[in-house]
Amino acid sequence: MQAVKSTLPDTTLKIIGEAMQGALVDLVDLSLVAKQVHWNIVGPRFRSVHLQLDDVVETARTHSDTVAERAAALGLPPDGRSATVASGTGIATVPEGWLRDTDAIRTMVEALGAVIVRMRERLDDVGQVDTVTEDILIQLTKDLEKHHWMFQAENAG
Repeated sequence: MQAVKSTLPDTTLKIIGEAMQGALVDLVDLSLVAKQVHWNIVGPRFRSVHLQLDDVVETARTHSDTVAERAAALGLPPDGRSATVASGTGIATVPEGWLRDTDAIRTMVEALGAVIVRMRERLDDVGQVDTVTEDILIQLTKDLEKHHWMFQAENAG
């Protein structure tokens, strides 16, 4: 069933669809990873990192909605089901159980880094065919890179 039809050519929609679906999967998983770490962090920096993790969750959830709605507006049905996220994510599995604050920060640096690398690849692909979608990916990558920097700064020294 084709409920929504875009004015963009099919070849452009294929590129955008792959990029937006991949972005959606990574953002949904990033929000889940950040919540898992949020619930299990322990250590002297518990409170500050605990609150910082909520910022990542908010960013990931806000941008995942924007990405999914952009895809839907172009007639590309977004898929954020758990099985789809589990099979398509670029983020490594989070360790089970309590996480020392330094390990929690390292986990987030790695997760954010993995998502950023994939977002930049998507930017390269989408930038060649659709500046509107590219702008969405630019904004979300900018926000993810800010979180990445802040978590790296937590363990610097």
